[in-house]
Amino acid sequence: MSYPQLFLKKNEDKRLRQGHLWVFSNEVDSQRSPLEQFTAGDLVLVHDAGGKALGVAYLNPHALICARLLTRKTNIKISENFFKARLTQALDLRERLFDKPYYRLVFGESDGLPGLVIDRFGAVLSVQITTAGMERHKDVLVKILLELLEPTAILLKNDNSQRQLENLSLEPELVYGVLPEQLLIEENKVRFIVNVAEGQKTGWFYDHRNSRAQLAKSCRGLKVLDLFSYAGAWGIPAAVAGAAEVFCVDSSESALALASASAELNQVQDKMQFVRSDVFEFLKQAREQQQHYDVIVLDPPALIKRKKDFKAGYEAYRRLNHLALQVLSNNGILVSASCSHHLSRDNLHEILRSSARHIDRHLVFFGSGSQGPDHPIHPALPETDYLKTFFCAVSSRL
Repeated sequence: MSYPQLFLKKNEDKRLRQGHLWVFSNEVDSQRSPLEQFTAGDLVLVHDAGGKALGVAYLNPHALICARLLTRKTNIKISENFFKARLTQALDLRERLFDKPYYRLVFGESDGLPGLVIDRFGAVLSVQITTAGMERHKDVLVKILLELLEPTAILLKNDNSQRQLENLSLEPELVYGVLPEQLLIEENKVRFIVNVAEGQKTGWFYDHRNSRAQLAKSCRGLKVLDLFSYAGAWGIPAAVAGAAEVFCVDSSESALALASASAELNQVQDKMQFVRSDVFEFLKQAREQQQHYDVIVLDPPALIKRKKDFKAGYEAYRRLNHLALQVLSNNGILVSASCSHHLSRDNLHEILRSSARHIDRHLVFFGSGSQGPDHPIHPALPETDYLKTFFCAVSSRL
């Protein structure tokens, strides 16, 4: 198959040869292959400066990440068969890992499908396409998904801010079937009610699955505070596992309504309270009122979305952890997490160390976590290794 050629500048092929899949616009030899000759979504054959072909990519001449490699095979046709093979491979891995159809089916570059995320909620698929290159193939992707999985509904969740960078529509699109207002899913033997259409991201966050199961074992008889609780994914399993009291705090009324419904579904509603509040304000008031909790889960949304926001975001994470430690009971457990790629594991480690020392508490890590197996990490793409979690035992100073 013959595709237009994209040439890289001298020595700009190193990252690709090491396994990465992205080409930045400033790495392109614009004399040999002017970017203005391409349109968003075009397929190109990427060459190094010496003319050696490196693989087939799709391209957006207007984006900072202007090309994303689909395959290193230089003579392959990017067709329906190509996408079917990739989706089948992703499905095979998940079916080995999970015995029920509730998981992330496709995790972008890690599954060889950059710009594509698919979450499976039983018979319903929630799809995020974030690039013009993948958008061009959406009809083929939908066709293959219908053949492979026979879903009752496929929703394109187009509200991701990354689509703005690629000049794509932000309007959601139900491309197949009828979407129920609410769906029932199961995670770690706990049932949840989710709203795919109105929920954040794809409608649910499967990535903390393993860490939630780990925490639930440590909550029996304890008072638990679930901050940024969203739909109760941490708090409800804690209650099911025997926590005495669980407080879910979130700023979204609709998210707390889902959490409340899921609590009733699991028959733990009598143990739970749902508080609509800004988390910073809640923690300040709890400190002033001398409220304390045996277990605190701190799982905020990404507070550093761009590298230039690092300083302000780092400070926000520091303040949150500092406040949480101030309302944590002696011999308590703090679970502190970050999904911001730009906040490293070492950064979060340092935040916890310094916050504990500032208030003169003894803090040790007794566990750590990353994203679940349905969010596989590509060893050459640090961007795919985004989730970090520390399980902290906290006591008075030694």
